[in-house]
Amino acid sequence: MKIIQARNYKELSKISSEIILEEIKNKPNLTLGFATGKTPLQTYKNLVNAYKNKKVDFSKINTFNLDEFYPIKSTNKKSYSYYMFNNLFNKTNFQRKNINLLNGETKYPEKESKDYEAKIKKHPIDLQILGIGLNGHIGFNEPNTPPNSKTHLTELTHIKGKALTMGISTILKSKKLLLLASGKKKAKIIKDLMNSKPNKKLPASFLKNHKDLTIIIDNDAGSLL
Repeated sequence: MKIIQARNYKELSKISSEIILEEIKNKPNLTLGFATGKTPLQTYKNLVNAYKNKKVDFSKINTFNLDEFYPIKSTNKKSYSYYMFNNLFNKTNFQRKNINLLNGETKYPEKESKDYEAKIKKHPIDLQILGIGLNGHIGFNEPNTPPNSKTHLTELTHIKGKALTMGISTILKSKKLLLLASGKKKAKIIKDLMNSKPNKKLPASFLKNHKDLTIIIDNDAGSLL
């Protein structure tokens, strides 16, 4: 486990985007796992800028997203599909055929989950970007999710509703993991993560079993360490 402490959110985003770009430079047909939410937004803006400045080519890259609300239409502004196209895919040259998103409109969530697992098996994830929830969730793997979980439909505890999510074991199969945490709100959960052995109450703690985990936090998120 490698921990990088950035001074602020801007520096965190710069470091994370540089890591992603370096991985792409080393392997142009990389398979990338994406997270959503506020934390990676500037990282994605940096990737868009790198593309506009002809510093990177995304055309051979396969992508998978961690999760999606369920049920939800992909055109809904709250959907993670909308988030990805609006913030990254539509502004770069990622190829639609290489983009894999969980379908929040499916009538068969169990089949959708199994099909997603099969696609990941075909294109193993080289680098998975992650955030961490205030209750320690990764993807939508809430507290008490078993560590051997695969892609599945889950009940959300921090907000009412359901979601499709990669399982903890699916995430851990990625070759490299990059966890980002920013802001004072994340300080307590980062402290808990650092002080915990892998356990079900804090799903993100299972990431510590991974052989190639990098955690980037800013000063606010690391303020209790």
